[in-house]
Amino acid sequence: MSKQLPFDTEKNEYCPDCGALLVIRNSAHGPFLACSGYPGCHYLRPLRSATESHIVKVLEGQNCPECGHDLVLKQGRFGMFIGCSHYPSCEHTELIDKPDETKIPCPQCQKGNLLQRKSRFGKTFYACDNYPSCQFIINNKPVTGKCEFCEYPLLMEKKGGQGVKLCCASKRCGKSQEK
Repeated sequence: MSKQLPFDTEKNEYCPDCGALLVIRNSAHGPFLACSGYPGCHYLRPLRSATESHIVKVLEGQNCPECGHDLVLKQGRFGMFIGCSHYPSCEHTELIDKPDETKIPCPQCQKGNLLQRKSRFGKTFYACDNYPSCQFIINNKPVTGKCEFCEYPLLMEKKGGQGVKLCCASKRCGKSQEK
């Protein structure tokens, strides 16, 4: 295992705490500036901001509802989003892909509605909005209707080689339906 030695920056910067020279060091999270007087001084500063995002496009004619300045399309570490052009003084953000509200009642608790969600891997699924008290979830698009065989109050669309089929959303039944 090789130990990486610190090296000087192009322009000399000095530690605001002790006045010693700042050097660039590497870590698992990327390079950072650290005081050369370590272990006596523990000053460090990241070379790039954690909230770093760059502006892709200014959305003309769309104003921030909080401060009134222009909204911009930004690329952040979790993907594209819309935010205020006067960040960090205004922290307004919006999602680009808003989830579909299906307005289909949950068949398990009959209190909530099914919402479109995305898993951490980007796959779409539908779940009850009363989570965690109701943990109903299906992976296919829900459709209102009753199963011909078991009378379950929800159907779902399954896409296959023969096209789109309606199937029972119950895990016990799951039979295909006639359209």
